[in-house]
Amino acid sequence: MDEIRSILLHLDASTAATKRLRVAHLLAATHGSELEVLYAVTPALLQYPLAASADSQLAGLLAALDVETRARVRAAFERERLHVGLPNLPWNETDDGPLLAFKRQAFEADLLVLAQVNPDDTQSSQVPADFAPSVLIETGKPALMLPYIDTGSELGQTVLIAWKDSAASARAVTAALPMLRLAKSVHVASWEEPGGPHAGEPLTVERFLKRHGVAAKVHRCGRSTAEIGELLLSLAADVQADLLVMGCYGHSRAREWLLGGVTRTIFQSMTLPVLMSH
Repeated sequence: MDEIRSILLHLDASTAATKRLRVAHLLAATHGSELEVLYAVTPALLQYPLAASADSQLAGLLAALDVETRARVRAAFERERLHVGLPNLPWNETDDGPLLAFKRQAFEADLLVLAQVNPDDTQSSQVPADFAPSVLIETGKPALMLPYIDTGSELGQTVLIAWKDSAASARAVTAALPMLRLAKSVHVASWEEPGGPHAGEPLTVERFLKRHGVAAKVHRCGRSTAEIGELLLSLAADVQADLLVMGCYGHSRAREWLLGGVTRTIFQSMTLPVLMSH
């Protein structure tokens, strides 16, 4: 991807949702991108479907709660967009299911901005726990995943690429090229796998990056192990990376997303923004 022309930010019902606007705005300003937001959540009545049949008064209370939640998030959005200097950024919302609605708009964007779900607070966001992997896998669009912990708005100064010879890794690196070109330093982490390059042999991604004017320091991390996810996050801390680029590995079976071990670890434990592609 030579340019990031359009960015779509997902807003949920969590209290930290509108803080993501700072990151999305900085990214859009840096790359001259059009920024759009979409508030898409699961209505409270659908989160507690038995409430409607058990008590009509409770159903009314849940509907009122949705209105109150939307108003709270929109008010926070209005304050934040003025704070970051985006007075004309429109508010968009949907009454459709969050995955269906966001997927439909995601196909028009170059890059998505999503958030890690806080495992201790899944109800407040009002999105399914598998929302982000579902969007990644069903749209094929690259997404910038933001941790639920606030890591600040600056990213892309020091980038760590998790590389393996795979379509997902290649798509992630290609999607990240506009950011890699602007980075002050780029690191590549690679683990030995059967059929992979021999020790001392350049990685395919090294040659690819050089062709695009990106110099990278390669970290050959030994044989592949089950702890690659934890080792990646540790290496990211060691090199003081503020962005991790990697492929997203997973598939659907019986309506449940089955994620690869490394992908699952990163989704659960990310400590920095992660640009992912399936």
